[in-house]
Amino acid sequence: MLILGAGRVGSSVAEQLVRENYNVTIVDEQPSNLQPLADKLDLRTLCGHASNPVTLAQAGAADADLILAVTPSDELNMVACKIAHSLFNVPTRLGRIRDQDLLARPELFTEDGFAIDHIITPAQIVTDLLQGLVATPEALQVLEFGAGKAQMVAVRIEAGAAMDGKDLSTLPLYLEKIDCRIVSIYRGNKRITPDGNTTLSVGDEVFFLAARQHVRSVIRQFRASERTIKRITLCGGGNVGYRLARALADDYQVKIIEVQRERAQWLAEHLPNCLILRGEATDENLLDTEQIDRCDLFMALTSDDEDNIMSSLLAKQMGARKVVAIINRSRYVDLLQGGKIDVAISPAQATIGALLTHVRQGDIVAVHSLRRGEAEAIELIAHGDRNNSRVVGRKVEEIKLPQGANLAALIRGEQVLMAHHDTVIENEDHVIVFIDNKRHIREIEQLFAVKIGFF
Repeated sequence: MLILGAGRVGSSVAEQLVRENYNVTIVDEQPSNLQPLADKLDLRTLCGHASNPVTLAQAGAADADLILAVTPSDELNMVACKIAHSLFNVPTRLGRIRDQDLLARPELFTEDGFAIDHIITPAQIVTDLLQGLVATPEALQVLEFGAGKAQMVAVRIEAGAAMDGKDLSTLPLYLEKIDCRIVSIYRGNKRITPDGNTTLSVGDEVFFLAARQHVRSVIRQFRASERTIKRITLCGGGNVGYRLARALADDYQVKIIEVQRERAQWLAEHLPNCLILRGEATDENLLDTEQIDRCDLFMALTSDDEDNIMSSLLAKQMGARKVVAIINRSRYVDLLQGGKIDVAISPAQATIGALLTHVRQGDIVAVHSLRRGEAEAIELIAHGDRNNSRVVGRKVEEIKLPQGANLAALIRGEQVLMAHHDTVIENEDHVIVFIDNKRHIREIEQLFAVKIGFF
């Protein structure tokens, strides 16, 4: 794997791939970006320009299976992918593109253009994640499978909820024939493998999978009260803030606090249904004037971690019901998640899932990183029959999954089926697998591989 750009996304992906025993080379113009990676990871680093043919040749582009161009420059990423295709015939080329004007011209990215197989747009990935949290306000994380037919949701057990202090075996009694699957439980930072005898406690973080239309019914069993979102305040009107406000403006009362005068004016012109406030979200007088205590959801979305942390803590202290903050430093995410800040999101971790979808072996539709990268949920398509597949034509209880892996559900056409011990996997089923230890990813990929001769 060849990664161009050792920024937050590039370094996070490199670390992830090295942990999964991939051979990784990472290129960057700044030695200061490369040295920390070389010190702690088993990978090769090269200081040089990402679109220079000599640099790419030295980095081993001729032997690379995949190139990931995530430098800060869209144009540099585009040129690098084109050179990787034209000179080195790299089979798969992924490029990060942020500019909306470029994204509006898809013909630029075809083989006749800059030859980018898959475009990664972190701002849109984070925006989609935030939209899921707005639509499901009780959730800590909402992930979609099967083009939205199924969702995996993380929710924290609340005092007074129906399932507070109850064994998991009692959950079906509350759900009235609704089928769902509890795939994992985290108590503190320790994972508990769920079974019928597991007793839920206040503060437990529960990951469950259900058909989209049943998600709210399941959430009700873990929360003491339902909450609706009407009033939303966004701190920061950058790429993510603008995209999110544009998506929410028709259904919610949206305010944006933006510190830069020119950007605030631009937002006011392009978001007529939103109230744009020029100022700092850490200004207590501004928050008080704008009645932050009546705010249902406060989201800190600037590029400055400290500003996001402080504005979120202040908004929460002043009465905002729920606060969400974008935090770029992963260590900060671990410290803040679940405290005064209800949800802390790492853009790099959110982006990694979209990248890993194209890195993984096999017919993989979606990869979602969970628990700040500790666990993963994968949607794979099963192919073949009982003669040439280790999973097709077999019951779930016959499939030898690695320890810590959970075959949670199937999507068969329009149906979402929870996987039980006697469920039989069929050809073309979309299978959702939860893995709590990334070391077993390769085993899952091999398990779903079709034997030679199928094609």
